[in-house]
Amino acid sequence: MKIITWNCNMAFRKKAKFILPLKPDILVVPECEHPDKLIFPDGTQIPTNIIWNGDNKNKGLGVLSYNNYKLKLLKIHNPLFKNILPIQVTRDNCKFVLFAIWANNPSDKDGPYVTQVWKAINYYDKLIKRKNTILAGDFNSNSIWDRPRRIGNHSDVVAYLANKKIYSAYHTFHKQIHGKELHPTQFMYSHQDKPYHLDYCFASSDFISRMTIVEIGTHEAWSHCSDHKPVVVEFHG
Repeated sequence: MKIITWNCNMAFRKKAKFILPLKPDILVVPECEHPDKLIFPDGTQIPTNIIWNGDNKNKGLGVLSYNNYKLKLLKIHNPLFKNILPIQVTRDNCKFVLFAIWANNPSDKDGPYVTQVWKAINYYDKLIKRKNTILAGDFNSNSIWDRPRRIGNHSDVVAYLANKKIYSAYHTFHKQIHGKELHPTQFMYSHQDKPYHLDYCFASSDFISRMTIVEIGTHEAWSHCSDHKPVVVEFHG
């Protein structure tokens, strides 16, 4: 199973041709337009399922499945946590909970970015289990921006998930430390002198033990269509 998260910087219908050759099974797409607007060119692979959430039909959070993976938004979804979607994913004997994430809620005065993730994982605490759990998307956060004495920063999120034996696929696979990543997932405004690691796939240890590929797209390959790079994670079995 291959999960890809990629903030497409809007107009996904025009950019699907670039990401679909990577053959995702599950594709998390922040800044995706509403499904009504997803009119793809002829020959484009059509998703099995689409789940979308957002206030702006041009720019929400889209989750698309392929290869007969089925998606179902769980009734427990709390709309207060904008664009953090608890989704049941199934195909044959495969069943797990995916939290699709685009941490972006400017209306929350407590904090629009990592604070959203912190609030959501605490609200969904009983659903976030040591097995069959994945969180993927644009977290808009990194430990380089941790604020001292503030609860709920990026490092707190990482520690909370680690306590449940849920770890970043990239950091585990490439033996990286949060805040010192060698591979940026965003070059802000496509400027090479503004590299940041903001996009993640966290997975429970049963998935982590089955990782076969963890790749980050390069600036050269993706800057023509987004300042974010895709995070590609593949699990065997």
